[in-house]
Amino acid sequence: MAEKENNVDLLVASRLSVAPMMDWTDRHCRYLHRLLSRQTLLYTEMVTSPALVRGGAMHLLDFNPEEHPVALQLGGSEPEELAQAARLGAEAGYDEINLNCGCPSDRVQSGTFGAVLMKHPELVADCVSAMREAVDVEVTVKCRIGVDEQDPEEVLPDFLEKVSAAGCRRVTVHARKAWLQGLSPKENRDIPPLDYPLVLKMRAAFPDLHLSINGGITTLDQAEALLAQGLDGVMIGRAAYHEPANVLCGADARIYGQDGGMGPEEAVLSMLPYIERHVSGGGKLGQVTRHMLGLFAGRPGARAWRRHLSEHAHRAGAGPDVVRDALALVAPEAA
Repeated sequence: MAEKENNVDLLVASRLSVAPMMDWTDRHCRYLHRLLSRQTLLYTEMVTSPALVRGGAMHLLDFNPEEHPVALQLGGSEPEELAQAARLGAEAGYDEINLNCGCPSDRVQSGTFGAVLMKHPELVADCVSAMREAVDVEVTVKCRIGVDEQDPEEVLPDFLEKVSAAGCRRVTVHARKAWLQGLSPKENRDIPPLDYPLVLKMRAAFPDLHLSINGGITTLDQAEALLAQGLDGVMIGRAAYHEPANVLCGADARIYGQDGGMGPEEAVLSMLPYIERHVSGGGKLGQVTRHMLGLFAGRPGARAWRRHLSEHAHRAGAGPDVVRDALALVAPEAA
């Protein structure tokens, strides 16, 4: 477990965040992302409250102290169980506890949490209240603009009113509906149309609520434009994963006005001791390097980098030398 750093300003950090993404934003991914940006707020994969409270899967809370500021995203719909899970997360050292009200997967629906909670704003408010009573760290919500046949113009303001009345002060809105029937989770990330104007309207309607926007944002140019329109924060998902250096290396200077994190080459070299510790402890190289494949996206040698890691990282005894050899295939960055 990692201990929480003091005085993390989440209002500042959440100007830019990397979305919680199942199977992607694990601790190895977040360690890499933190090397590229010192400021960006990072999120865990969703962890279900039953897994922690009933299943005792405490290893799901493990993270590295270097990851701060880092938020734990929880999935659940039972207020007391979520409160217990939030308490475990706060004790583990997370800076924020986030409630998932946006995931559309079948597995999530069967547990009556995720995007289906857009249909039950009173229950979400009860969950938020219970979690806030259980922990001192901030409790936030990530939601959609609606689901299925709901009218977002009616549903979203009602949802935000209820969760803010329960004490939630920061909400991230994925600016698409989720279709719980007929679309796969992957299709739900692309097919429902984006509605940025509605989220901007909510920013004006709820001046005391800190609103971040998510969905379809792939560059820092887009992030800066949305912040300039008055939104409090921008959350980037797949682009930050598939092209992490292109999104995160410039984030500290452009979004926060701070000295930046590392460039991709320096980040690779800084990952080598981390990789050595992981492999020496019984881990597999591919568990780390799968998150590094897109580091040199757009650069000469990027394909050779990806191929070398993909072909060699899963071989018996693979370690840091595989990464060094892959790095040698990447052309130096032009001055």
